[in-house]
Amino acid sequence: MAIQINAKVLYVSGEESAEQIKMRADRIGIKNENCFVFTETNIEQIQKMADDIKPDLVVIDSIQTLSSQHLDSTIGSISQVRECTNELQRYAKENNLAIFIIGHINKEGDIAGPKLLEHIVDTVLQFEGDRNYFYRILRTKKNRFGSTDELGIYEMNATGLREISNPSELLITQKDENLSGSAIGATIEGSRPMMIEVQALVSNAVYGNPQRTATGFDLRRLSMLLAVLEKKCGFPFGQQDVFLNMAGGIKVDDPALDLAIVMALVSSKEDITIYPNICFAGEIGLSGEIRAVSRIENRIQEAEKLGFEKIYISKYNTKGLTISSYQIQVIPVGKLEDLFVQLLG
Repeated sequence: MAIQINAKVLYVSGEESAEQIKMRADRIGIKNENCFVFTETNIEQIQKMADDIKPDLVVIDSIQTLSSQHLDSTIGSISQVRECTNELQRYAKENNLAIFIIGHINKEGDIAGPKLLEHIVDTVLQFEGDRNYFYRILRTKKNRFGSTDELGIYEMNATGLREISNPSELLITQKDENLSGSAIGATIEGSRPMMIEVQALVSNAVYGNPQRTATGFDLRRLSMLLAVLEKKCGFPFGQQDVFLNMAGGIKVDDPALDLAIVMALVSSKEDITIYPNICFAGEIGLSGEIRAVSRIENRIQEAEKLGFEKIYISKYNTKGLTISSYQIQVIPVGKLEDLFVQLLG
């Protein structure tokens, strides 16, 4: 169902008092006469209040604080969470309204409590953030009505959350000078193409055992890329520490970033600068070949929109691709050795 902007909202809080919620609403400047706050943890009382005001949208904060008078178990137990969620689902279907259920997550990033909570609801949205960064990422883990590949990025400021319409500008670090160990890759998050800066630092191992550290990227895949560089391209990394970081703290698993990661590693090792007007999009195979990636047109268009002059892609991505139609220079390559010759000499 569609939710109107001026919809009547019932916000049920079992976590905070009405005074605390009012203070937060005043701080971020919310003034809405159609938003009703109800501090209650009993599911039956919540349903009675919803019957009285007949809202278009109900927000439950949080499901772990609710309880049903039909059960003797403690609040937050598996039986209470299951019973309250089933009651909310039944009420939503009978009254044709949308209910947002907020649930805590554990240290592993999963919903705290029973996994069955995810099976009962129609959609699971996970709100991710980091205390060291101002932006938040909204991911879809389950969606009965559409794709789970969508992603939203928001900035947290004093007045609440602000949508970031162009996350590429956020994920590309602004530098006063060109430095080694940095490369720009074209990635896809959901249906949105983004440019992200890959930073690498390669140094001699001091304590005997070389360190391998990756922030925002799979460490096992990094080890694979290092093995390809050493076996197929002759770059020895066996006695060197390797640190990899995705600028902005975002976590990615797109294999199309392989090419940018490899170039950042070699750039740091050889202390050679990769010009910031160049970006990359390609997957690295175990034989050192540059493999095709999905939705290459979207990646090229995003790079062109942000003012990049060159983008290196796999030559196997050129089938059906009209390179001359882009203002950006699209350079197809087949092997890592060919790319190193063109960029590093």
